[in-house]
Amino acid sequence: MHVSLVLGTRPQIIKSAPFIHLANRDKHVHLQIIHTGQHYDYEMTKIFFEELVLPDPGANLGVGNGSHAEQTAKMMIRLEKAWVEKRPDKVLVPGDTNSTLAGALTAAKLTIPVTHMEAGARSYDMEMPEEINRRLTDHCSTQLFTPTDNCTRNLLKEGIDKKAICQTGDTMYDVLLQQLPKAEKATILEDAGLEEKMYALATMHRPENVDDHLKLQNIVEALVKLAPLTIVFPVHPRTQKQLETLKLYDKIAKQKHIKTIKPVGYHETLKLIENALVVMTDSGGVQKEAFWLKTPCVTIRKNTEWTETTRVGANCLTEASAEKIVNTVKRMIQHEDQIRTMLEKTENPFGDGHASKRILAALKSGLT
Repeated sequence: MHVSLVLGTRPQIIKSAPFIHLANRDKHVHLQIIHTGQHYDYEMTKIFFEELVLPDPGANLGVGNGSHAEQTAKMMIRLEKAWVEKRPDKVLVPGDTNSTLAGALTAAKLTIPVTHMEAGARSYDMEMPEEINRRLTDHCSTQLFTPTDNCTRNLLKEGIDKKAICQTGDTMYDVLLQQLPKAEKATILEDAGLEEKMYALATMHRPENVDDHLKLQNIVEALVKLAPLTIVFPVHPRTQKQLETLKLYDKIAKQKHIKTIKPVGYHETLKLIENALVVMTDSGGVQKEAFWLKTPCVTIRKNTEWTETTRVGANCLTEASAEKIVNTVKRMIQHEDQIRTMLEKTENPFGDGHASKRILAALKSGLT
């Protein structure tokens, strides 16, 4: 069976890693990895392939930066050419990026069966590009691999045939369990001069936050007002560019309690999350990782596709208002012990760490 896996962003590399390892060990599966180049910073992408010991992609489409329409169109043109030349039996698309949508649409147009890893997640916010990608991809797919009960229910409510749905668990949980021993050996705390449970981690990259000047100013103001709490802030290139444009980067750099560092790899990220007092983020993946590592999380968004993390109080949504961010962070720190204790007792809704095995078995059988 020839499976073509389409990815283009760092989160997609992470969540695909355990499946790639399994598929490459299976003599009945020929796995072709196509990297669209959606995240065009080579060094930021390369480190994840190296950390997770993944083979280089068989093809790199080199799409690079651009508007949503430009990126998606370029990907579709180049994917179509690749699949007309060598037609796969199935196309597997993980997540909810432009690469996901381009892979699903192109395969569907070529009548190649589309399979979606992480199907059924919903924020119900159609202003989110990812929400559009998720919905269109799910409705193009012949096999839908859902990570949670809630994701399965979402698909059934949309009229998708239950025979096409396979609840597998979350492959991001698979990879976290596999890589945590290596993450715990990372030296990022020593390198950044941090002590366990004595700092907050901040990550910010979503356009709705960093491209909105007022929101970005409010977020920076919140980080400043959280002094004397030590904050470690790995600055995404997109975020840094906006901070410099607004002359906010120097303001952050002058704050003794804020440690700005370059983007870090997967192992270092897990180490920072696990040992933080609290995490502030707008990332979907970081919300789940904080949940699994039992670290309180404040998500600076008006909604989330991972409501499993908010229902138990481990993840709290807040608007990009300086006052609300500060108050929410302080409240989560105040209740940190209770949150960790509660998470110890909470059954993980994201599966048992064997999602990738179920996905591979379903792909091979053609049945769900």
